[in-house]
Amino acid sequence: MDLSMFIEPTGTEMTIGLLREYINKHKERFPHYRELLDAYTGKYPILQAEPKPKWKPDNRLVVNYAKYITDTMNGFFIGIPIKTTHPDKTVANYLDYLDQYNNQDDNNAELSKTCSIFGKGYEMLFTDESGEIGITYLNPMDCFIIYDDSILHRPMYAVRWFIDSDNVLRGSWSDSHYIQYFKQDGGYQWEGEPQEHYFGDVPIIEYVENGEGQGIFENVLSLINALNKAISEKANDVDYYADAYLKILGTKLDDATLNRLRDNRIINFAGDDTSKLIVDFLQKPDSDGTQENLINRLEKLIFQISMVANISEESFGTASGIALKYRLQSMNNLRKIKERKFTSGMNRRYKMIAHCPASPMKEDDWLDIDYQFTANIPANLLEESEIAGNLAGITSQKTQLKVLSCVDNADDELEEINKEKDKTGYDTDYPTDRARVGEEIELLGTETAAAEPAAGEGRSET
Repeated sequence: MDLSMFIEPTGTEMTIGLLREYINKHKERFPHYRELLDAYTGKYPILQAEPKPKWKPDNRLVVNYAKYITDTMNGFFIGIPIKTTHPDKTVANYLDYLDQYNNQDDNNAELSKTCSIFGKGYEMLFTDESGEIGITYLNPMDCFIIYDDSILHRPMYAVRWFIDSDNVLRGSWSDSHYIQYFKQDGGYQWEGEPQEHYFGDVPIIEYVENGEGQGIFENVLSLINALNKAISEKANDVDYYADAYLKILGTKLDDATLNRLRDNRIINFAGDDTSKLIVDFLQKPDSDGTQENLINRLEKLIFQISMVANISEESFGTASGIALKYRLQSMNNLRKIKERKFTSGMNRRYKMIAHCPASPMKEDDWLDIDYQFTANIPANLLEESEIAGNLAGITSQKTQLKVLSCVDNADDELEEINKEKDKTGYDTDYPTDRARVGEEIELLGTETAAAEPAAGEGRSET
């Protein structure tokens, strides 16, 4: 269960006081959300650390594994767009139209990325100025949902707010029937009257990365910060060896020579016996091996704990078949969890769309929608075609086609196959379907027998 959920007793009425209270609670989460977003965009704590004295090397290197982990996982999860199919052709065509109208493949990809960064993301349904159903995505800094205290934790209210160009807080809240706009101008106040939205439920849907609502790199953020520090110090050591201090022992240099000791990097100690004059470079103890071990250990732990494969490794590209599947097993487990969470959100999406009068769908049409998620891994079409061929006579032709990654929509492909059969059929009056040919021959024989006169009737002998 996501412990960050906002929960109120069932039937709680939305008031100005309740709205203000929860917007303030929502603002308290911003530092955590900002930390996660900064990590994804490469703004790590090491970049804001106190500067070292100017005579010391001060490299600030960032290895942005947060972005690498997020983008790798989302390419694996949704790099191949989700396919939605429905047995009713009218509904299937409308789903395709809805996806095209709203650029839903892009919306789904951005929503998935948002979930990976913050642990959750939101989707809002609305009716646009053309009367069409619109779908867009939001991040957790834009909105929040208040759930009831039942065992099912049903959404009661969704609140979206923002700061406009005049620095005025504005937004709206929705329940299962109405949407009400508000603003903070001195104090919170409603704007206009509530407007009915016709979706039959709270029209903002929460999608989560996992049951705990944690981002995909959240558990390894401290390791990434440690890696940035370690690799920056290693770079500092390289600079140190490239510009080491000159050590002069046994004679005294004049002040004019030493007036920029720190900049010139000279250490000087006087002595009486010039025969023991020493001039060489001061060497720092070599910790290269220790640093390399730490960096390698941190990199290994980052991928182990995040459960996302390091696909940039050279050995990864040489793996194939079952070996590749084993290396992707932990990543595939995460994908399956996310797939189930995404399916739950999409069910709510299409349930509300089916309820809306702007949609041609019937109330229960959403129950028959089939979602096909395909892992984005290198495809072996030869192997896939062999598997599809082996399924002949065991499964339906539609299931066979779903095995092939080159087939985007099994229903459309079946339709194209049937069209090609019609074009290449025999140019006769007989059907090309063997089963039908047999049935019609049998029927023709029955009709012929019935048409012949009985023995001795109407026959003439010659």
